[in-house]
Amino acid sequence: MSEEQQQFAIQKIYLKDVSFESPNSPQAFTEGEWKPQINVQINSSNQQIAQDVFEVVLDITVTAKHEEKTAFLAEIKQAGVFTISGFPQENLGGMVGAFCPETLFPYAREVISELVTKGGFPQLLLAPVNFNALYTQQVQQQQQAAEGGAASEETSH
Repeated sequence: MSEEQQQFAIQKIYLKDVSFESPNSPQAFTEGEWKPQINVQINSSNQQIAQDVFEVVLDITVTAKHEEKTAFLAEIKQAGVFTISGFPQENLGGMVGAFCPETLFPYAREVISELVTKGGFPQLLLAPVNFNALYTQQVQQQQQAAEGGAASEETSH
């Protein structure tokens, strides 16, 4: 197919799931200077829901610990429905595994920031993420596991 027939369109962007917990409040607000340890986990998943239509979900979990206690835990699933057609099959994985999550990230970043602020904590802006690098790393790990799963298992022990 030629490039003129390639189509990428955002059908819908939506918040699929959201959770915010502050298990040690109000003490979290009064204990010493605010210097939290922030742990951010980012995952994405996708499913084909119709011909050339995919749902992509960006799953982000942010945990902030202050003086060894959890100050807050914010979890969101930012999702989108995308139409992707006319691309070579080998490019499809990169589209749903990197390009779509990259499209969703600014929305997810805003939701996390709002949750943390509304939870009474200083604003938290997530750093930009290179989804292409994450996707490439994931593909390489899957290839290594498929090629020599048993051999690499033995050497890692």
